[in-house]
Amino acid sequence: MPRAKQEKIVFYGTGRRKEAIARVRLMDGKGNITINGQSIDEYFGTDILKVIVKQPLNATSTLNKYDVVCKVVGGGFTGQAGAIRHGIARALLKANGEYRPTLKQAGFLTRDPRMKERKKYGLKKARKAPQFSKR
Repeated sequence: MPRAKQEKIVFYGTGRRKEAIARVRLMDGKGNITINGQSIDEYFGTDILKVIVKQPLNATSTLNKYDVVCKVVGGGFTGQAGAIRHGIARALLKANGEYRPTLKQAGFLTRDPRMKERKKYGLKKARKAPQFSKR
C-alpha cells in the first residue's frame, strides 16, 4: 500500500534588480537559505550581501521559520543579492498578508528602477565623449 506523500506548502516570489532575476521558493523549515544549489555562505563571499538577503526575514521575525531556495541569473553579486531580497519579500507577502506594512515601510517591496543607461552614438559610453581639441 503506497504511503500518502506529505505536501509541503510553498510560496513563490520573483525579484529583480538591474540585470539580475531571482526565482524564490519559501517553505516551512529551520532557516536554511540555498542559492543556485549552494548555501548562502558558499555563494556570497561578503557578509554585507548575506545581510541584504536576510533583511526581509529579519524585519518580519521569520528567519528561523522558513527555508529559502532560489535560482538567480544575470547581473553581478550585488544585483543578485538585491533581487533575492525582493523575491523573498514578495514570497513573504503571499505567505502572510499582515507583513505588508512592515515590508513596505522598509522598502523591500519596491522594485529598484535604476538600470544601466544605454550607449549613445558618437560617444564612447552612455555619457563619455571622445577627447575634444579646438585645433
